[in-house]
Amino acid sequence: MRETHSSVVFFVGDRVHKMKKPLDLGFLDNRTRAAREWICHREVELNRRLAPDVYLGVADMHDPGGDVCEHFVVMTRLPDERRMAALIERGEDVGAAVEDVARQVAALHAESPHDPDIDRCATADFVTGLWRLSLDHLDRLQVGREAGPTVTRIRAASERYLQGRRALFEQRIADGRAVDGHGDMLCDDIFCMDDGARIIDCLEFDDELRYGDVTLDLAFLAMDFERLGDLGAARTLLDTYATHTDDHPPASLVHHYIAYRALVRAKVTALRHEQGDPDSREVALGFLAQVARNLDRGRVRLVLVGGVAATGKSTSARTIGHHLRATVLRSDVIRKELAGMAPTERTGDGIGSGLYSEANTEATYRELCRRAVELLARGESVVLDATWLAEEHRRAAREVAASTTADLIEIECTADPEVLVQRIESRTARGDDASDATPAVLDEQLRRRDEWSDAVVLDTTAGGSPDTDWLERELGRAPW
Repeated sequence: MRETHSSVVFFVGDRVHKMKKPLDLGFLDNRTRAAREWICHREVELNRRLAPDVYLGVADMHDPGGDVCEHFVVMTRLPDERRMAALIERGEDVGAAVEDVARQVAALHAESPHDPDIDRCATADFVTGLWRLSLDHLDRLQVGREAGPTVTRIRAASERYLQGRRALFEQRIADGRAVDGHGDMLCDDIFCMDDGARIIDCLEFDDELRYGDVTLDLAFLAMDFERLGDLGAARTLLDTYATHTDDHPPASLVHHYIAYRALVRAKVTALRHEQGDPDSREVALGFLAQVARNLDRGRVRLVLVGGVAATGKSTSARTIGHHLRATVLRSDVIRKELAGMAPTERTGDGIGSGLYSEANTEATYRELCRRAVELLARGESVVLDATWLAEEHRRAAREVAASTTADLIEIECTADPEVLVQRIESRTARGDDASDATPAVLDEQLRRRDEWSDAVVLDTTAGGSPDTDWLERELGRAPW
């Protein structure tokens, strides 16, 4: 016999009998026999979408007088040693099974109806409500009260992400990414059989909690892989699904939904602690730590990488972009793009003239900010590679971050003057870079540069790129 927060499951011979607890847990109410009967039939109906040979039907229990008194979901018993969780814990390779799961889930999603009720459950407002319901419920439980400061930080971080991402959620709904999914995929409920995976135990008691973005559906299993320490399996799941569906959500959305799924597990495990399971407390706290980590990894960041010519801005920006899986926008390239020029085409123009006139410079920074707004609203972190010599341009970038509730990080690259001159002369001789800077331009930039007291200083005199410790310290956790 095994017990969950909502069911008691009996394993007898080659059969499994699941009985619903007569409880009101807030998010489900099974106190009446009629409610339990209905939910048993609903569980069989929904789970036959993915495991028709496992779900045999609903059995009725009769009391000594012959009246029906309880109901059981009856299932074929599958071998415990073939649970995906057991395979991972034994160190076995589950790659092929994960690919099979991804294909099955992609097929399930492809067959899903699309209607306003399902779409509504994928909106930013609805997801905001999901977070609040679970966090409010957790606040009423002992574990949630003990972890009060962590829960408060989680609440603020989740709301901040959602506030600036309406365009992302609207676009995904428009693209047909809202579906009736599984709603509760966990490694313990996937059996890796010789003839393919069996995915069981979908969420049956509330359709709205099963509806939502396809990434939300996948995130439950990705969260469980992460919890078990198998990030390779999580990546395989997401990559294989993307191959079959051509869906490539931003990393921030993946981590946001993983965080939400970890919150659900934290709440459910905290409920088991309330029901008398002492070991559930530490497990619930572990899930809360997983929530916080993923919200941190999923932060949408706007990074300004500036400095005078040849300070290594572009090299640093590329490294930062790779670390954050962010889009890098370079002013030198955009400036020439606006003028209809190739990136490496030379102009001979100096500061204040031609391509580098005040009007063209203003247009370049406006375009940088315009593109950044679009990307940030869609959940993409952005690195803006420009000199950022003028405080007014930095203020404009700060307004972009504020309007999209993105975290702003300002970095000023510096190096010894003689090193800067050597780099400019070497770059000019190669002729393979978008920058038109000359030693004379460098002198003018140094003269006109506004102080940048808000920036983190990155000295590149020795060359190379920022190391991982520096990146983690200044930028925070990156997406995995």
